[in-house]
Amino acid sequence: MLAFALRRLLALPLLLLAVFTLVFLALRVLPGSAVDTLSSQLTSAHLREQLVRELGLDRSLPEQYAITLGQILQGDFGRSFLTGREVGRMLATALPPTIELAVASLLVMVAFGLLTGLVAAAAEGSALDWGLRGLAMVLFSVPWFWFGLLLVIVFSLWLGWLPPNGRLPAGIDYAPVTNFVLLDAALTGRWDLVGPWLRHLTLPALTVGLTTAGMLTRIARDATIATARLDFVRTARMKGAGGLRVFLRHVLRNASLGILTIVGVQFGAMLGGSVVAEVTFGYPGIGKMLVDAVTGRDYAAAQGAALAIATLYILVNLATDLAYRAADPRLRRA
Repeated sequence: MLAFALRRLLALPLLLLAVFTLVFLALRVLPGSAVDTLSSQLTSAHLREQLVRELGLDRSLPEQYAITLGQILQGDFGRSFLTGREVGRMLATALPPTIELAVASLLVMVAFGLLTGLVAAAAEGSALDWGLRGLAMVLFSVPWFWFGLLLVIVFSLWLGWLPPNGRLPAGIDYAPVTNFVLLDAALTGRWDLVGPWLRHLTLPALTVGLTTAGMLTRIARDATIATARLDFVRTARMKGAGGLRVFLRHVLRNASLGILTIVGVQFGAMLGGSVVAEVTFGYPGIGKMLVDAVTGRDYAAAQGAALAIATLYILVNLATDLAYRAADPRLRRA
């Protein structure tokens, strides 16, 4: 397993290089440029030429690529020309909210998906089974932004239970230490932050978690039914093992391999793919940072955000593969 992990880690730089190259080229192929974004603020051609030189846009594309890549290899992601902040500091600020949202969404997905999947498996062929499978299909098919707007209309506008956007109330005094709200609350004793933070986190987490839970429902149901029909499960029942023991020790344990895979894949997607949810709810995460950077042609910020998302996705998939190998002895022997 150690050799497998090392091989995957050695491939990480090549994958990130491919991501950087694609993002670098895509940003410069798209119509418009970083200078055009600020064209309304440029009062003379001299200022425009000066900005072009400062951004290095007067150089050829291969030169820009080599210079930018060299800076990144030295740990320098550059500065955002829109905000003037170092991209590294922007990433340190944006990553914790994204990780919080991904973890909360994963908890929603696992809780709802496993519950509905196991109930559907227990009621196989019944109206309840058909209803839960239909619900899973609907949730999986619904676009994130549409479902998010629906939740905002119901729970924010109609009922007034939850805030529609942001991470914390605008008037709250919060000086981040790690920028993980729950961890900062524990470190500084600011437990008054937790309630407002959870209220702001609820709608984005429900949006992402429920729309991805449909796939887990189907996987959990099918894996449970297929495992329950295997010979070793029937043998355990014939030996007089109780129903709960058979389910926990034999059925769920073996069905969990497929469930583990889909949970890991979806968690990686949540870390890198919650862009729509973050934009919909104005949640200040890495996805929103990427969208703002691409819209403003902020090359340095867009490149940094894309590399951070790709790194998280690759590492989560590696952790999923390792967990799968740890759970399945057949793969450890391969």
